[in-house]
Amino acid sequence: MLFFTLLLEVTWILAADGGHHWTYEGPHGQDHWPASYPECGSNAQSPIDIQTDSVTFDPELPALQPYGYDQPGTEPLDLHNNGHTVQLSLPPTLYLGGLPRKYVAAQLHLHWGQKGTPVGSEHQINSEATAAELHIVHYDSDSYSNLSEAAQKPQGLAVLGILIEMGETENPAYEHILSHLHEIRHKDQKTSVPPFNMRELLPPQLEQFFRYNGSLTTPPCYQSVLWTVFNLKAQISMEQLEKLQETLFSTEGEPSEPLVQNYRAPQPLNQRIIFTSFTQEGSLYTTGEMLSLGVGILVGCLCLLLAVYLIARKIRTEVTSINYTSRKKRLGNRKSVVFTSARAATEA
Repeated sequence: MLFFTLLLEVTWILAADGGHHWTYEGPHGQDHWPASYPECGSNAQSPIDIQTDSVTFDPELPALQPYGYDQPGTEPLDLHNNGHTVQLSLPPTLYLGGLPRKYVAAQLHLHWGQKGTPVGSEHQINSEATAAELHIVHYDSDSYSNLSEAAQKPQGLAVLGILIEMGETENPAYEHILSHLHEIRHKDQKTSVPPFNMRELLPPQLEQFFRYNGSLTTPPCYQSVLWTVFNLKAQISMEQLEKLQETLFSTEGEPSEPLVQNYRAPQPLNQRIIFTSFTQEGSLYTTGEMLSLGVGILVGCLCLLLAVYLIARKIRTEVTSINYTSRKKRLGNRKSVVFTSARAATEA
């Protein structure tokens, strides 16, 4: 089954190239893609710059469920330098729930910049790029028999976009991939990677995401992708990022051309709508954190009301005591005056 999947991927790559040579910069760079791949100049291209003040909140967006990601099986996975990126094959036991149909995993790959630059992601949020981006590619297995067929159909593909930023510690999940890059330094080299927990490549919480219809970010740029871009980011260390930026070459031999800056610039949104699973006011908190915050506020209000009640009760008690003492004192003075008057009358 894995061999069949790999064969389909190779067929798709060959069909996508269509005999044309493309790069990210230069005479065959992304500005010239539409000349050889007309769909790259169409009006629903990816990636995009997600402006959060222009997104549409959809409370009915189902939660995304990655099934099988934590159990990738026992078969080794194929890691391939295809000259444009590093690509890892995925078994069909991985699939997504929470989408209109069942989408089965096919492969994942990365996009990054070059050493000394802080940008390398394809998608941006509020015009801010991150150091790198992971794409996990799935195809609609309910409607199509393979990746190649689905790639040319509307919403035939579903891709997860994970923005990657630089953190202070090494990310063990990404190291499963990055530790093998030296084995595939040149184009068309392959190696095997032991299976690992794919779920750990994703952000810790998946509740917050953006959803829109777009395209492949490389030629032939088919507009067939249902994109899910997570709001929360994954992190890798500086050493891991530099390994990604410095290890690979886009050529088979000499002269060696570094494989860097393999990201496409954001494309016009045009009339497309970006849906979001969360409101911007709550974008800093997860669902669990929002629930905890709500409970905390409720408990705080109850404690405040109790404190006000106790203080009011204490004040009322003290006022009552003062009034009682004052009345008692006045009554005593009155009795003293009456007694004195009566005594004076008797003596007279």
